[in-house]
Amino acid sequence: MANIIASPTRYIQGKGELCNIRHHVEMLGKKMFILTTDSGRKRIEPAVSESIAGSDGTVAYEAFHGECCQSEIDRVVSHFRQSGSDLIVGVGGGKTHDTAKAAAYYAGCPVVIVPTIASTDAPCSALSVIYTDDGVFERYLFLPASPNIVLVDTEIVSKAPARLLISGMGDALATYFEARACQRSNATNCVGGKTTLAAMALARLCYDTLMADGRKAAVAAKAGACTKALENIVEANTYLSGIGFESGGLAGAHAIHNGFTAIAETHQFYHGEKVAFGTLVQLVLEDEANTQIQEVVRFCTDVGLPTTLADLGITEIRPEQIRAVAELACAPEDTLGNMPFAVTPDAVYDAILGADAIGRKYQELHA
Repeated sequence: MANIIASPTRYIQGKGELCNIRHHVEMLGKKMFILTTDSGRKRIEPAVSESIAGSDGTVAYEAFHGECCQSEIDRVVSHFRQSGSDLIVGVGGGKTHDTAKAAAYYAGCPVVIVPTIASTDAPCSALSVIYTDDGVFERYLFLPASPNIVLVDTEIVSKAPARLLISGMGDALATYFEARACQRSNATNCVGGKTTLAAMALARLCYDTLMADGRKAAVAAKAGACTKALENIVEANTYLSGIGFESGGLAGAHAIHNGFTAIAETHQFYHGEKVAFGTLVQLVLEDEANTQIQEVVRFCTDVGLPTTLADLGITEIRPEQIRAVAELACAPEDTLGNMPFAVTPDAVYDAILGADAIGRKYQELHA
């Protein structure tokens, strides 16, 4: 099997770049169908209007209803076709992006992704995570290509709530460890090939960038300041993690995240927050060196990512709930099978409790 790496046709990042969106997308079409929330529209409409002023470009806005589920995807496809537009632009966060990518796939049109937050690595990937209408993980939709363009206006991203950037760091934190697991097991990555040297290098750079700039970026985000450290973390969260996870592969952390969707209390937490704890669980499963585990726990604590079940809203540990998480994480269609050893629900159950104990111990020692 071939080694394969995938990426968007073009990745654009910089302050004020949304004002140039018409210029950036004109190779794909002139009639933009923008999928976003009502609040997202308020944030980006002035810049989009400025971009198309005096041109023959047009914009149709469609409100995103909040969940990347098949019924929402079908609704967006129907409205896109009725609009007469020629490309879909997904503006917002991870679920908006995944819905836009899936809708563009079914509609057979180009797709442009515009993150207004750097909370996940979804923008660059040829993948949509599909949930049920009630928000429970259902399946991965693997797409034939990455987005045509990913456009990140860091002036907008830097003004988003800091928790969103920090959540993106949680998602990015898993990238290297999952890619490493896939490389060790010779697993197939998300684009149907084996891991390349380039993908592993990007995954490692993603982790190193988090360790170097994550704490500084968290402080800058809380101040609404677009510093160099924040710019670096936006790139790590969006591009390095996006290419690293897709072309490196997914393993334990994301499967465990998917398992936690079975517990209603965790639905109030962002994807990357649950993935951060999933990363700690994966490291326990791997019996990783204590120095590495402590580095991850210390980083998560410093920036404000979960390290215990209580941090995910699970204040009372019910064995049957944790067992349900472990069973769902080990579903045959999920990615725990990419670990370099056999993983059972019993092992995941124990690793969840072990990771929680490590996080609680760290909190006690540093209270």
